[in-house]
Amino acid sequence: MKKLFIGGLPFATRDEELREVFSQAGTPASATVIFDRATGRSKGFGFVEFENDAEADRAIEMFDGTDLGGRKIIVNEARPMEDRPRRDSRPSYGAGNRGGYNR
Repeated sequence: MKKLFIGGLPFATRDEELREVFSQAGTPASATVIFDRATGRSKGFGFVEFENDAEADRAIEMFDGTDLGGRKIIVNEARPMEDRPRRDSRPSYGAGNRGGYNR
């Protein structure tokens, strides 16, 4: 299984459209556009997985640098997600920030 990163997607792109486009290179096992949880808007990138590595390689060759919905997309093999520090659930306003007022 090979997972591809797809960057520069038009914000209107949905999973079904991504799968349909990439099916020209083979049979995608999955196609997912990433959305911001807070706003519900697309982040402009997604992932497509292929069971067959040759089909994934063909998708990179076919689509990297091409136009999709008026935007030039980037297609390459996805890198593993790096560990990120855990986010505190409380809002952070900066150390010592007093709302712009000094005491």
